[in-house]
Amino acid sequence: MLLQLLNNNIYNGYNMKRFLLPLLPSLLLCSSWVAAAPVEQLAADVEKDVIQWRRHFHQHAELSNREFKTAKYVSEYLRSLGLQVQTGIAKTGVVAVLDSGKPGPTVALRADMDGLPVVESVDLPFASKVKATYGGKEVGVMHACGHDTHMAMLMGAAKVLVESKDRLRGKVKFIFQPADEGAPVGERGGAEVMVEEGVMKGVDVVFGLHISSKEDVNTVGYRSGGIMAAVDPWKIVVKGKQAHGAYPWSSVDPVVTSAQIVMGLQTIVSRELKLLTNAAVVTVGSINGGNRTNIIPNEVEMTGTVRSLDPGMRKHILEAIRRKATSIAESMNAEVEISLPWGQSYPVTYNDPTLMDEMMPSLVTSAGADNVRLQKAQTGAEDFSFFQKEVPGLFLFVGGKPLSLPADQAPEHHTPEFAIDEEGLKLGVKLFSNLTLDYMQKQ
Repeated sequence: MLLQLLNNNIYNGYNMKRFLLPLLPSLLLCSSWVAAAPVEQLAADVEKDVIQWRRHFHQHAELSNREFKTAKYVSEYLRSLGLQVQTGIAKTGVVAVLDSGKPGPTVALRADMDGLPVVESVDLPFASKVKATYGGKEVGVMHACGHDTHMAMLMGAAKVLVESKDRLRGKVKFIFQPADEGAPVGERGGAEVMVEEGVMKGVDVVFGLHISSKEDVNTVGYRSGGIMAAVDPWKIVVKGKQAHGAYPWSSVDPVVTSAQIVMGLQTIVSRELKLLTNAAVVTVGSINGGNRTNIIPNEVEMTGTVRSLDPGMRKHILEAIRRKATSIAESMNAEVEISLPWGQSYPVTYNDPTLMDEMMPSLVTSAGADNVRLQKAQTGAEDFSFFQKEVPGLFLFVGGKPLSLPADQAPEHHTPEFAIDEEGLKLGVKLFSNLTLDYMQKQ
């Protein structure tokens, strides 16, 4: 239409304003579509490859800190794109850099690589049959949390961004992270170690995605502020006095003391925290003590986890665990040894509110306005939070549930039944790509 109007020589004085002004919304919409069209098309072009990569990773799942074949597969592909590639970061991590050759920010994009010790029950031609040793036992290995999709989506985005290099300003850093699910006992791993080894040096912003088996395919979930909880594992050893089970008055019973501590810990959240804005969880995951029915043991060991979304709540809970366990043990003439944290703690996965507002148009461009949905905060945890401690970042959820499947029937993460709709993978590619391009253009 614009060319027609020009040919008709109507753009002069009053006529120019008369015809241009009504057309401005359409022209702006057209220009937005033109800007978005390359990513849309490039993501569609690479979709088949993304699905193939996902199936390969799914079939050849590897446990945390053991992602050797996975890392080799990823690094070889990234090198084929002409990227600068480093391997062996935090043991098995892979980092690749795309340098536009132009001044600008460095945008980091992250995908996790590890599978879980879960025996797959889903009937798929590419179902995992992998066996490995975990905790001294032979276990099945499955991508039961969708990390296979994350890697495939980021590889797809790498191809899109390489082919969009002329639109880039600055650098893109592709981070393939091991051990998101936690390193084996006695080892360290994951995002915290990658940060220690300098992965975030020079980075201005970081974006991460997670597939969701409970959210509709082709939707993206977002939330400003805390979106996933801090995690603090703990261990309490209750020490008493051993005695014959027939003569309990001769003992200091660590079993009964432990039972009282368990009940006391449950009152921290229910009776001490104001739960109007944020949730919190104190869970006892294991109790071990004794070996015979007729012997009161010397000690009992219990372990658990704390999940919190608010720093003040987190501080209160950790103090209260020590207070409750110590006072209850003293009332029973027992003693306690408290390890808190016991193992690796994660901070809150925190989406910078200013950055979230700034990048909302990228979510709309990628998924469509009707498919951008406010996400409730989750008490699950993500070590992506260590990257966000270094620079502002966003962590988003990509829907992977078939539309025909009711949410209450969708499989849970970390279960043998976990499955996703591969139609949602293209959206992940678009999100990674558009977030990168749009952020660079805004700086």
